[in-house]
Amino acid sequence: MNILVTGGAGFIGSHTLVELYKAGHTAVVVDNLSNSNPTALRRVAEIIGVAEIPFYKTDIRDREGLERVFAEHKLDACIHFAGLKAVGESVEKPWEYYENNIGGTLTLVDVMRRHGCKNIIFSSSATVYGDPVEIPITEMCPKGQCTNPYGWTKSMLEQVLMDIQKADREWNVVLLRYFNPVGAHPSGRIGENPNGIPNNLMPYITQVAVGKRKELGVFGNDYPTPDGTGVRDYIHVVDLAAAHVAALKRFLKPENGEYGTATEPSAANIHSTSNPHLSIYNIGTGHGYSVLDMVKAFVRVNAVDVPYSIKPRRAGDIATCYCNPAKAKAELGWEARYDIDDMVRDSWNWQKNNPEGYPEV
Repeated sequence: MNILVTGGAGFIGSHTLVELYKAGHTAVVVDNLSNSNPTALRRVAEIIGVAEIPFYKTDIRDREGLERVFAEHKLDACIHFAGLKAVGESVEKPWEYYENNIGGTLTLVDVMRRHGCKNIIFSSSATVYGDPVEIPITEMCPKGQCTNPYGWTKSMLEQVLMDIQKADREWNVVLLRYFNPVGAHPSGRIGENPNGIPNNLMPYITQVAVGKRKELGVFGNDYPTPDGTGVRDYIHVVDLAAAHVAALKRFLKPENGEYGTATEPSAANIHSTSNPHLSIYNIGTGHGYSVLDMVKAFVRVNAVDVPYSIKPRRAGDIATCYCNPAKAKAELGWEARYDIDDMVRDSWNWQKNNPEGYPEV
């Protein structure tokens, strides 16, 4: 299949490109480079052994730009990563997040349907569960109250795509709810390259380890968890990327003429009968690790010190969040292969070989 990958120069997008090509697919990348770097695409091409990957520096809100992409390529499906993603920034700039993430996706989907491309895998998030009513979280867990505009854009866009699919059964929609991606490609050539101060735990740890930051701030040590720090489901980015490749099988028609194998839409707030054209999956390991678990694993595996200090809790943070990924294993044949040691080893391999991230362009 030839896949449109929006946000393909970003952290998850670049790793997904590698897995797509490994599986025999091809891709066309659209990215406005607001939070990514074209060097990542050049390095992906080196890893997979191709001269270049078709790339358009285009914003998903740019209808004319997207029309050009579809006019020049026959595209079978879209994996949609493009969007603003910083939780704290979304609180400060809610209009920008709603306008970019929701407005851009509406434009993208409209151009897709005009060109007969009605297969989409959407990059969603565990944030849609809010403070979950059950641990581990299954897909039947009801969506909750999001704590920030970024989370609401994910939740709202899930609903938008479900409504579009309900109205037009030619659409095939897969919603992948990510937990906490970390790690990097084992080659050390591509990895997480945040702009400014990292918003996520692992790049902050690696930047402290490489000497770029003085210490790690741990937000809260009085949660009802084994060591008092927040517990999350960290997943290696290569495993996460592979989940998207596995999800593409939802778009393949077997001999019976029906898409995929789902028997229900898998969300407690979707009250409908069997819909094989809509699938929702939790993408995580099913294991919860605390902040200090990750720090200690990093120090143990890499023999590099990571100074840290305890800070007050952050508003909106919850104590524990990890998933039950059994549905993805049963229906997609996908499960995480990398463990915590792999996550911290590959994260450090990327950072120590790229202490300043990708070069400025």
